[in-house]
Amino acid sequence: MVNRRSMLTLMAGAALAPKVALSAAAPYRLALYANVGPELWHYDVNLNTAELTRRGSVKLPANVQYAWPHQSGRALYVASSNGQSGTGGVHHATALRLDPATGEAQTMGAPVALPDRPINICTDIPSKNLLVAFNQPSSVRVLRIKPDMTLGNEVKQGKLDAGVYAHQVRVTNDNRHAILVTRGNDATPTKAEDPGALKCFDYADGRLSHEYSVAPNGGIGFGPRHLDFHPAKPWVYVSLERQNRLAMYRLTQGKLETKPAYEVDTLQNRGDVAPQQVAGPIHVHPNGRFVYVANRADGTTDYQGKKVFRGGENSIVVYAIDDNTGEPRMIQFAETGRIHPRTFCIDPTGSLMVVEHNIPMDVREGERIKRVQAGLTVFRIGEDGKLTLARNYDVDVGNGTMFWAGMVAVRP
Repeated sequence: MVNRRSMLTLMAGAALAPKVALSAAAPYRLALYANVGPELWHYDVNLNTAELTRRGSVKLPANVQYAWPHQSGRALYVASSNGQSGTGGVHHATALRLDPATGEAQTMGAPVALPDRPINICTDIPSKNLLVAFNQPSSVRVLRIKPDMTLGNEVKQGKLDAGVYAHQVRVTNDNRHAILVTRGNDATPTKAEDPGALKCFDYADGRLSHEYSVAPNGGIGFGPRHLDFHPAKPWVYVSLERQNRLAMYRLTQGKLETKPAYEVDTLQNRGDVAPQQVAGPIHVHPNGRFVYVANRADGTTDYQGKKVFRGGENSIVVYAIDDNTGEPRMIQFAETGRIHPRTFCIDPTGSLMVVEHNIPMDVREGERIKRVQAGLTVFRIGEDGKLTLARNYDVDVGNGTMFWAGMVAVRP
């Protein structure tokens, strides 16, 4: 059986350039899903014109945190939370059925209550189980996925060390291992730094075992946020949020090596790093030739009695991947023109990228103040991997925030 990553690679090999169209005869309907608070909106995606057309929405039990598609392309799993702990907490995993004709999402089955805020989710490769990462307290749980794609019972685990502040969980392409990315925390005037780590497990039918930890320098000065796998080679790319770096690790016989093979900057100007400047999500291009990392900044300063953006890098960094060694080499800094690109996604053909910016912010332009809205930025991806701005969409988030966006190949 061809797994999801292999399928994306096959599709990408046949269609890479921006001119690629999603024809009426294509075996799927391309849809973008992006949230504002608890509402998850559906957009049609036109690869020819790089246009997004907003359609309907579905409301989740609380603010959307993350989502992941079923390997069939017929369902989407969404983690939601109000961010509160204790008796005031509202935390769920919800299964949504995706209409192959329209792309519209509809809740199926009852949402599954969770004990704490779920920060990230993924399915295993055949989508038989849903893995859920929690940041505080840091932990990981696994839920069965039933044959009808609804969510089932929890798969009980043995004792696991989930590190400090888990931020992502992923299953390797061969479905035999899982990695929990734990970010740690910077030191404060009253508290020492919490170490970060990559918590690695053997994985079999929803069960995690034989844990080991990859944490250079004991995890001090190591703050991983997200990782992504090369589609064909045993290479893992990790964004280091707290260090504004990109690290590349090799997998040897399925085991993550303890030291990175390569580590490079994500910033264009490291000499003037403002507070709240951090690396963000990371995605490898479906063809395996490029890797992309988001730079995020949203620090403010006072000006004319208002909080305005104090500066920093909000961009997508493009790296070419050496086909022989896996080394990432920076080839472009693409400014997004908005504040805090929290998430971004690449369509299965590798020809379009959509970047989601979660908050509006006032920005100083000379003596005047300009409001920069939250919203979506669409880039075309060239054959050389570089990004070209196609269009921007403002999104009025009101009192909410945009937190997640992703494209799904919805299949009949």
